[in-house]
Amino acid sequence: MLELLAPGVYVWLADTPGPGHPNAGVVLDPDGATVIDTLCVPSQHRAFAEAVEALGFPVRRIVLTGDHIEFVGGTVSFPMAAVYGSPATSAHLDQPPNPAVYRHLFPELAGEFDDELQTRRVSHLVADAVQLTPALTAIPVSGQAATNLVVLVAEAGIAFAGAMAAFGVTPLAFDGDPAVWAETLDDLVELAPTIVPGHGPVGGRKEAKALQSYLQACVGAGTAGNGGPLLPGPWDGWPGRERDEINIERAAMLARGDAGVPPSMLRLAGLS
Repeated sequence: MLELLAPGVYVWLADTPGPGHPNAGVVLDPDGATVIDTLCVPSQHRAFAEAVEALGFPVRRIVLTGDHIEFVGGTVSFPMAAVYGSPATSAHLDQPPNPAVYRHLFPELAGEFDDELQTRRVSHLVADAVQLTPALTAIPVSGQAATNLVVLVAEAGIAFAGAMAAFGVTPLAFDGDPAVWAETLDDLVELAPTIVPGHGPVGGRKEAKALQSYLQACVGAGTAGNGGPLLPGPWDGWPGRERDEINIERAAMLARGDAGVPPSMLRLAGLS
């Protein structure tokens, strides 16, 4: 259900945080609503869309913080809204989705990835920071992917980090750069005291620093060539730890100049 964070600012938190169970947000302006990310599968994004409609504001904009299906799967639930995204998100959504891959990645949700799965394309490219409405600014960053977006609601002191933050949930950086991601989190914590992640509970500096430490541990394991396992840390109880291997392998590949998809990711996706 939608939870009020500040006047005109709402968050939709997953009931069970973890891979395949993302968060989303809504910000209200006089002209209508801006939806931030759109969730993953129909059982999630249809309920979200109904809750947004109940607010009584037309949805004018969607801002996508990343290009993974967890953030873009529900774009079809807001058919009249403009879709704002980064260059990487735009390039990804120009390609047809691959439901077979998603069934491997999220087996508990496999039945919801229909062969006719569709997502909407980006209609408005965001390559530089821009104030989209009186209430919010879209800020390009990088790390989780080649380019991401963060949505800042400055007056409320809230940053919707979306794909750039996973609090208490193992992140996935198969097409990003764990080292860059860790560095970018230093800037993220300066934007606002309250951070809404793409996965996990609403947090702030402490939670962002725990994510940063995890990413740095992946980089350390990758560049050391030992492939893990990671040293003990706040991440010990996080769901999605099968992603450790992918994140470590990605860091190791980038360190030697290889920007390809980690073989461990291909295996998890059922592509090898």
